[in-house]
This record gives sequence, C-alpha cells and structure tokens, in this order.
Amino acid sequence: MKLYFSPGACSLAPHIVLEEINKPYQTELVSTMDGSTHKSEHLRINPKGRVPVLNADDEIITEAAAIMLYLALQNLDSEMISNTPIGIARTVEWMNWLSGIHAFIIAQNWRTERFSDDVNAHEGIRTKGMQNLQDIYSLINTKLHGSKWAVEEKYSIADAYLLVFFRWGNRLGLKMREYGNWTMHAERLELRAAVKSVLGKEKISIWG
Repeated sequence: MKLYFSPGACSLAPHIVLEEINKPYQTELVSTMDGSTHKSEHLRINPKGRVPVLNADDEIITEAAAIMLYLALQNLDSEMISNTPIGIARTVEWMNWLSGIHAFIIAQNWRTERFSDDVNAHEGIRTKGMQNLQDIYSLINTKLHGSKWAVEEKYSIADAYLLVFFRWGNRLGLKMREYGNWTMHAERLELRAAVKSVLGKEKISIWG
C-alpha cells in the first residue's frame, strides 16, 4: 500500500490508521503548500487534485473517510471500527460530519477563494467561518463529554480523524485547551505509539 500525503493535512488521519494496523506501507509526499497536488503527475492519480490518496493493490481510493473505512474493514483484527451495526453507523456519522466541516467550515478560513471571487468579500467569509468553527468545536467538545473515545468507548478511525481537527483548531488560533473534553481526548491519542510515530514522520505537532 502507498499513501500519498501532505504533512498535517487530512491525510494525517489515514497515516495514523496505517501505522495502527501495523501492515507494510509506503508514503509519498505531495505537498498541499507548493501546488504539487495540481501537478500533472498527481492529477493522473487523483484528478480531484487532493490528498490523501491510497493505492491499495492498484485500487486508487480517495477521500480520508473512505480510505480509513477501507483500512478498518480490511483489517478487522486491528479493531479500528466497531463490529456492531450501531457502532458502524456512529463511526460513519462522525466521519461524514467531520468531512463536511472540512469542506465548508475549515475551508471558509483557509480556502476563502472557493466561496467568492470577490476579494472584498473574503474577510467577511473568514469572520463567519471562525464563528461557525467555534460553534461546531463547542458541539464536538460536548459530544466527547464523559467519553474516552468517540464511538462505544473503543478507539477507532473516528478518533484519528478528530485529532486532525484538533490540530487545525490550534493552527487557526483557537484556544483549544478551553475545549477540555476534546483536549483530554487529544492527549490520550498523543500517547499512542502509532500517533507518536506518525507525528515524528510528518515532523508536526498537534499543538500548532
């Protein structure tokens, strides 16, 4: 398997899952910062011009949620997804919600040009995006109240995905430690060997 990734992008979550399942894999850096995702060689692999991409036995899978679901189902012994119908549904519920937050709310702050060609409108979009982000992050924090992990008290792919958004909150200047439940969740993740390994490989921190 080969994961095409960019440090700290949403590809961080499937990178963590690959490390957790403990199967051989390779990585290829495709930076989101220097335009590499839109170069012809990457567009041949993923015409969407995004990361992550997973090449699994010549099956090209895109979208972080889809990649993680594939990895969890292909490696059930890793217990990265629930084995109950409601647990699977709750996992997909988290993954869909977070993907939507990424596409719209995070993008309002980091990819403002996607929402308007009028540069004079960008400041207002970012301001509203930050308000939306704070509201949603407060809700995530509430949903994690009293829970060690996101789904059925078992570590899963949803937790790896949540870590990406926690890190992004820090990058966007939110006072993430004020989200106490989520901070404890992130600190538990930070103690996992797989998470430590991937953060080291990508040379990033969840705190900024």
